[in-house]
Amino acid sequence: MKGIVFREFISMVENEFSIETADEIITASNLKSEGAYTTVGTYPHEEMVELVSHLSAKTNISVPELLRAFGNYLFQRFTIIHADYIVNHQSAFELLKLLDGHIHVEVRKLYTETELPSFEHEENADGSLILIYKSRRALADFAQGLLEGCVAHFQHAMQIERQDIPEENGAHSRFTLRPMKAKHV
Repeated sequence: MKGIVFREFISMVENEFSIETADEIITASNLKSEGAYTTVGTYPHEEMVELVSHLSAKTNISVPELLRAFGNYLFQRFTIIHADYIVNHQSAFELLKLLDGHIHVEVRKLYTETELPSFEHEENADGSLILIYKSRRALADFAQGLLEGCVAHFQHAMQIERQDIPEENGAHSRFTLRPMKAKHV
Protein backbone atom coordinates (compact mmCIF):
# COMPACT_ATOMS: atom_id res chain seq x y z
CA MET A 1 0.00 0.00 0.00
CA LYS A 2 1.16 3.49 -0.70
CA GLY A 3 2.42 5.58 2.17
CA ILE A 4 -0.16 8.27 1.53
CA VAL A 5 -2.84 5.82 2.67
CA PHE A 6 -0.96 5.16 5.92
CA ARG A 7 -0.28 8.85 6.49
CA GLU A 8 -3.94 9.68 5.98
CA PHE A 9 -4.97 6.86 8.34
CA ILE A 10 -2.70 8.22 11.07
CA SER A 11 -4.10 11.72 10.45
CA MET A 12 -7.65 10.38 10.76
CA VAL A 13 -6.77 8.70 14.07
CA GLU A 14 -5.20 11.92 15.36
CA ASN A 15 -8.19 14.02 14.25
CA GLU A 16 -10.99 11.66 15.26
CA PHE A 17 -9.45 10.21 18.44
CA SER A 18 -6.20 11.86 19.55
CA ILE A 19 -2.51 12.16 18.85
CA GLU A 20 -1.94 9.96 21.89
CA THR A 21 -4.17 7.24 20.41
CA ALA A 22 -2.19 7.34 17.16
CA ASP A 23 1.06 7.00 19.10
CA GLU A 24 -0.35 4.14 21.19
CA ILE A 25 -1.48 2.06 18.21
CA ILE A 26 1.83 2.59 16.43
CA THR A 27 3.75 1.59 19.57
CA ALA A 28 1.53 -1.46 20.14
CA SER A 29 2.06 -2.67 16.57
CA ASN A 30 5.00 -4.69 15.30
CA LEU A 31 5.69 -2.54 12.24
CA LYS A 32 8.66 -3.11 9.97
CA SER A 33 8.38 0.57 9.02
CA GLU A 34 8.19 1.55 12.71
CA GLY A 35 5.26 3.77 11.73
CA ALA A 36 7.44 6.16 9.70
CA TYR A 37 5.54 6.47 6.41
CA THR A 38 6.42 8.64 3.44
CA THR A 39 3.63 9.50 1.02
CA VAL A 40 5.41 7.88 -1.94
CA GLY A 41 6.75 4.84 -0.07
CA THR A 42 5.18 1.40 -0.38
CA TYR A 43 4.42 -0.63 2.73
CA PRO A 44 2.90 -4.05 3.44
CA HIS A 45 -0.87 -3.91 3.81
CA GLU A 46 -0.49 -6.11 6.88
CA GLU A 47 0.75 -3.00 8.70
CA MET A 48 -2.60 -1.31 8.03
CA VAL A 49 -4.43 -4.39 9.27
CA GLU A 50 -2.36 -4.34 12.45
CA LEU A 51 -2.90 -0.62 13.05
CA VAL A 52 -6.65 -0.91 12.52
CA SER A 53 -6.80 -3.99 14.78
CA HIS A 54 -5.07 -2.10 17.59
CA LEU A 55 -7.35 0.90 17.08
CA SER A 56 -10.35 -1.42 17.27
CA ALA A 57 -9.11 -2.95 20.53
CA LYS A 58 -8.51 0.52 22.00
CA THR A 59 -11.81 2.08 20.90
CA ASN A 60 -14.16 -0.93 20.95
CA ILE A 61 -15.19 -0.04 17.40
CA SER A 62 -15.21 -3.03 15.05
CA VAL A 63 -12.51 -3.38 12.40
CA PRO A 64 -15.08 -3.30 9.55
CA GLU A 65 -16.62 -0.11 10.94
CA LEU A 66 -13.19 1.54 11.29
CA LEU A 67 -12.20 0.55 7.74
CA ARG A 68 -15.45 1.98 6.33
CA ALA A 69 -14.94 5.18 8.33
CA PHE A 70 -11.39 5.45 7.02
CA GLY A 71 -12.56 4.88 3.44
CA ASN A 72 -15.06 7.74 3.85
CA TYR A 73 -12.38 9.95 5.39
CA LEU A 74 -9.87 9.14 2.65
CA PHE A 75 -12.31 9.92 -0.16
CA GLN A 76 -12.99 13.31 1.43
CA ARG A 77 -9.22 13.89 1.59
CA PHE A 78 -8.96 12.89 -2.09
CA THR A 79 -11.44 15.68 -2.89
CA ILE A 80 -8.77 18.05 -1.57
CA ILE A 81 -5.57 16.26 -2.62
CA HIS A 82 -6.89 15.42 -6.11
CA ALA A 83 -9.50 18.16 -6.41
CA ASP A 84 -8.46 18.98 -9.97
CA TYR A 85 -9.45 15.47 -11.04
CA ILE A 86 -12.63 15.01 -9.01
CA VAL A 87 -14.21 18.36 -9.92
CA ASN A 88 -14.16 17.34 -13.59
CA HIS A 89 -16.89 14.76 -12.91
CA GLN A 90 -20.59 15.40 -12.48
CA SER A 91 -21.59 12.26 -10.59
CA ALA A 92 -20.38 9.37 -8.49
CA PHE A 93 -21.24 6.95 -11.31
CA GLU A 94 -19.20 8.94 -13.81
CA LEU A 95 -16.16 8.89 -11.52
CA LEU A 96 -16.52 5.26 -10.38
CA LYS A 97 -16.79 3.92 -13.93
CA LEU A 98 -13.29 5.32 -14.55
CA LEU A 99 -11.56 3.50 -11.69
CA ASP A 100 -9.85 0.70 -13.61
CA GLY A 101 -9.82 2.17 -17.10
CA HIS A 102 -8.37 5.54 -16.20
CA ILE A 103 -7.66 6.32 -12.54
CA HIS A 104 -5.73 3.14 -11.72
CA VAL A 105 -3.90 3.37 -15.07
CA GLU A 106 -2.62 6.81 -14.06
CA VAL A 107 -1.66 5.58 -10.57
CA ARG A 108 0.29 2.68 -12.10
CA LYS A 109 2.22 5.13 -14.31
CA LEU A 110 3.41 6.99 -11.22
CA TYR A 111 3.87 3.97 -8.96
CA THR A 112 4.76 0.94 -11.07
CA GLU A 113 5.22 -1.35 -8.06
CA THR A 114 1.76 -0.59 -6.65
CA GLU A 115 -0.67 -3.49 -6.41
CA LEU A 116 -4.13 -2.04 -6.83
CA PRO A 117 -7.49 -3.72 -6.50
CA SER A 118 -9.58 -4.05 -9.62
CA PHE A 119 -13.05 -2.64 -10.13
CA GLU A 120 -15.14 -3.97 -12.98
CA HIS A 121 -18.38 -2.14 -13.60
CA GLU A 122 -21.66 -2.81 -15.28
CA GLU A 123 -24.68 -0.56 -15.66
CA ASN A 124 -28.16 -1.94 -15.28
CA ALA A 125 -31.31 -0.82 -17.05
CA ASP A 126 -32.83 0.11 -13.68
CA GLY A 127 -30.21 2.87 -13.29
CA SER A 128 -28.01 0.99 -10.83
CA LEU A 129 -24.27 0.52 -11.13
CA ILE A 130 -22.57 -2.73 -10.18
CA LEU A 131 -18.93 -2.64 -9.15
CA ILE A 132 -17.00 -5.87 -8.70
CA TYR A 133 -14.10 -5.32 -6.31
CA LYS A 134 -11.26 -7.84 -6.48
CA SER A 135 -8.17 -7.81 -4.30
CA ARG A 136 -5.92 -10.32 -2.61
CA ARG A 137 -5.96 -7.98 0.39
CA ALA A 138 -9.68 -8.47 1.03
CA LEU A 139 -10.29 -4.91 2.23
CA ALA A 140 -13.88 -4.66 1.02
CA ASP A 141 -14.90 -2.65 4.09
CA PHE A 142 -12.33 0.00 3.14
CA ALA A 143 -13.57 -0.07 -0.49
CA GLN A 144 -17.15 0.32 0.76
CA GLY A 145 -16.13 3.35 2.79
CA LEU A 146 -14.52 4.91 -0.28
CA LEU A 147 -17.74 4.29 -2.24
CA GLU A 148 -19.82 5.80 0.55
CA GLY A 149 -17.52 8.82 0.62
CA CYS A 150 -17.83 9.24 -3.14
CA VAL A 151 -21.64 9.03 -3.02
CA ALA A 152 -21.73 11.52 -0.13
CA HIS A 153 -19.40 13.91 -1.96
CA PHE A 154 -21.70 14.04 -4.97
CA GLN A 155 -24.71 14.30 -2.62
CA HIS A 156 -26.53 11.37 -4.18
CA ALA A 157 -29.38 9.62 -2.41
CA MET A 158 -28.17 6.11 -3.01
CA GLN A 159 -28.35 2.68 -1.47
CA ILE A 160 -25.16 0.60 -1.50
CA GLU A 161 -25.65 -3.15 -1.30
CA ARG A 162 -22.72 -5.50 -0.85
CA GLN A 163 -22.27 -9.20 -1.45
CA ASP A 164 -18.95 -10.75 -0.40
CA ILE A 165 -17.65 -13.68 -2.41
CA PRO A 166 -14.63 -15.46 -0.88
CA GLU A 167 -11.93 -16.68 -3.26
CA GLU A 168 -8.76 -18.71 -2.90
CA ASN A 169 -6.43 -15.72 -3.44
CA GLY A 170 -8.23 -12.98 -1.50
CA ALA A 171 -11.83 -12.04 -2.00
CA HIS A 172 -14.12 -10.08 -4.13
CA SER A 173 -17.24 -8.15 -3.40
CA ARG A 174 -20.13 -7.09 -5.55
CA PHE A 175 -21.36 -3.60 -4.77
CA THR A 176 -24.67 -2.49 -6.22
CA LEU A 177 -25.20 1.26 -6.12
CA ARG A 178 -28.89 1.96 -6.54
CA PRO A 179 -30.26 5.50 -6.76
CA MET A 180 -33.10 6.00 -4.29
CA LYS A 181 -36.28 7.33 -5.74
CA ALA A 182 -37.63 10.55 -4.28
CA LYS A 183 -40.70 10.07 -2.12
CA HIS A 184 -43.76 12.05 -3.12
CA VAL A 185 -45.78 13.58 -0.31
